[in-house]
Amino acid sequence: MDFPVLETKRLQLTNITEQHIDRYFEIMSKDEVTKYYGMPSLTDREQARSLIHSFSERFAEKKSMRWGIIWRDTNEFIGTVGLNNWSPYSRKAEVGYELHPDFWGKGITTEAVSEVIAYAFTKLELYRIGAVTFPENHSSSKLLEKLGFQKEGVLRGYLYQKEQNHDAFMFSILKREFLGEE
Repeated sequence: MDFPVLETKRLQLTNITEQHIDRYFEIMSKDEVTKYYGMPSLTDREQARSLIHSFSERFAEKKSMRWGIIWRDTNEFIGTVGLNNWSPYSRKAEVGYELHPDFWGKGITTEAVSEVIAYAFTKLELYRIGAVTFPENHSSSKLLEKLGFQKEGVLRGYLYQKEQNHDAFMFSILKREFLGEE
């Protein structure tokens, strides 16, 4: 399977490659970006390279897909969106995302996540997409609810960050809900 390129009115979602290392490092080294990410901020460029390589490996294994978010007006790499814990057999995955702070508040993440969800349900034939957020991450919870995700509950001690475990909210959306078949 070739890596799919997705397009929206303002964005191109594309395979993340070596050419994106510097910009990915810049984004993921910002504490405000990783505050609710479940991993510490990156501290060197090689960490970014390693993560980008892992994206390719996990895609080849059909375990995840991670797209680079490209702002079409400037061809600038501004974040990523992806499907984690992808299980073609079980027809499910979890969505995750991050965006450069300069682009926050413009509906970009909503646009990117919506396109990935549509692709997952219509092309990958997934039935369920989950999402995990820190309870304090009100922006992410609001985004998911806007897209039709339902909060299922609390996963106690599920996320580990800054040397401690944190609770997480679990959200999900089913294919029939997304496609309005209910």
